[in-house]
This record gives sequence, structure tokens and C-alpha cells, in this order.
Amino acid sequence: MNIYQVLPSLAYGDAIGNNVLALNEALKEAGYQTQIYAENIDPRLSNGNVKPIKDYKDSPENIVIYHLSIGCELNEKIRGYKARIIVVYHNVTPPDFWQPYNKEFAKLCEYGLKTAKNLSEKPEMCFADSDYNKQDLIKMGYSCPIKTLPILIAFDDYKKKPSQKIIDQYKDDGYVNLVFTGRVAPNKKQEDIIAAFYYYKNYINPKSRLIIAGSFDKKDIYYNKLKKYVEELELEDVCFTGHIPFDEILAYYQIADLLVCMSEHEGFCVPLVEAMYFHVPIIAYDCAAVGETLGGSGILLKNKDPRLVAEAINRVIEDDQLKKKIIASEEERLKYFDNSRIKKEFINYIKELISEG
Repeated sequence: MNIYQVLPSLAYGDAIGNNVLALNEALKEAGYQTQIYAENIDPRLSNGNVKPIKDYKDSPENIVIYHLSIGCELNEKIRGYKARIIVVYHNVTPPDFWQPYNKEFAKLCEYGLKTAKNLSEKPEMCFADSDYNKQDLIKMGYSCPIKTLPILIAFDDYKKKPSQKIIDQYKDDGYVNLVFTGRVAPNKKQEDIIAAFYYYKNYINPKSRLIIAGSFDKKDIYYNKLKKYVEELELEDVCFTGHIPFDEILAYYQIADLLVCMSEHEGFCVPLVEAMYFHVPIIAYDCAAVGETLGGSGILLKNKDPRLVAEAINRVIEDDQLKKKIIASEEERLKYFDNSRIKKEFINYIKELISEG
């Protein structure tokens, strides 16, 4: 049985790309003939496992796992494939978030939602990263079996050596390190983290810093809005890392005292699971799939008033017993994302589809 993964872009180091690579290994381990095809391929991933989409040979004998997360022509082309289709839905960011900052990207998101809906009758099965994503598919008219399957995270990668340079720069200097990981994007609401940090630093703990570890384009309107906001607040110790090597991401988790997430749209939110792995307490705003991913762990806020968030940060930092309790809850939740469990579920769903064919 040939099982192929297809997606518009395979990026290096992002959540979807890592999930695709992890699923590829799971299929290989289960004995399936498999390959990844993408329209755009990061040069760092150009190896035997990844080929250009033009090389794909369609056949009714194939199973194609299609990863859907953005608007592109491939979303429409998949409808014409002869192969049996599984859609993995990673969610599409609502265009309203991007409209004030990048109208072209907003149009891509709008097109993504339209084409996702158009695709609803094609797949024989769907995987949704979360129940939140599953409900999106149901609202769009998908009637095939929809399986909630969390992103398969390659935890062994996190055992690699972190950047000593970053650890030496920030560890044990008496400062509280508040960290958020993830690309700089309007749905992530980094401005709300900055606002909370302003209150925390100016009224509670001046020996603190905020590290926003994620990629951005220096010309991006939203990024420049954030930089201007920091300047207007005359706020020191805010670091935007930009795109960084993986060992530096590991190091930022190592030095983090707290992960703060104020995002308003997440179909899953891998950084929450990464923080659990590194025993970093989490404070997050309860929106989209965030609460579901936390699953009762961390601290989930219904209100993101910056003063309230600042006080919550201080409570966790100052109360060792609370911190231990939060970390213990995160360790328990982490078991849900166990690789072997998710791999087994994934392969069983594949077998289920094959047996029904």
C-alpha cells in the first residue's frame, strides 16, 4: 500500500513540517511505502523523503494524506485526485486577524477557508489536531469520519544539546525570564503579552525580561507595530529573537521561568506541549484550542486584563508550591501526547481506512 503525504509547503522547524516528518517515520515503521510531496520545499529538507509535487503519480491505489492549513491552488487540485484522500486539518487563521496588517495574507486565509469548505465531500477520513479543529470541519460540512489526532511531536529532538551561548547569556543572572515561542503574528497577540509585561516589570519586578522567540519579517506591519508599542511604553528588556536555530529554541525553554501565551487563535499550539516537556509553568488565555491542549494543566485565564495577567505571573513566580503543582499537572498532561500512543492511533486509523476500501 502506497501512502503519500501532500502539502503546499514543507518548512524547516515549524509545527506542521515537523508533524509531517514524524508521521512519515511512523508510516515507515509500520511497513508502508511512503513519500512526502510538496509544492515548496525548504532546501534544508531536500532529501529522499521529500519530492516536488510535480513528481507525484496519481492512482486510485494510493492513499494521499493532505495537510490543510492555508489557501492555495493545491486545495482545489486535490479534489481531482483519483487517490483515496485523508485530510489533516491544522486549521486556517481567520482572515480578520491579518486584514489590518497584510491584506494579501488575509486573502490567502479567506481562500483557505473557502477551499477547505469546497473540499468537504472529497476525503474518506479526516484527522483534526484538536476537537476545536474537528468542530470547524463539521461546520464546513465534512461528513466523513473525523478523528481527533494530536500533532505527533518528535520529543527525542528536545534531548539535543541547547545553545550554551544563550544559557550563559540569560541563566542565573537574577532576572525572571518570561518567554513566548511562536512566530510573530496578529492572532498570537504578542501585544497583550507586552502589555502584561509592562505592568509586571514596572509595578512588580523590575528585574525581569520578556523573550519573544519566533520568526518575523522586518518589513511586516504587525512586527513594526509591536516594536513601536515597546518604544512608546519605554519598556526595556524585551527581546525579539527572530528566526533562530533549534538549539537556541531549546536554550530559551531551559532558561524560561514561565511561558506566557495570550493567543486568540490556535488549532493546537505546540509551544504549550514543549513547555510541559521542559517543566516550564504556563499561563495562557483561554481561547480556541488552548484550553483543550492544556487539558487542565497550567493556569488558564478567562480575562487577559494586563494587570490581572501580571499578578498571575507574580503569583506563580513567588509561590514555589503553586509552581510545583502547575509543573506536576503539566507532567501528567504530557502523557496524553506520548509518541507511541499517537503513532498507534494513527496507524490503526490508517488500517481502518484500508480495511474499509
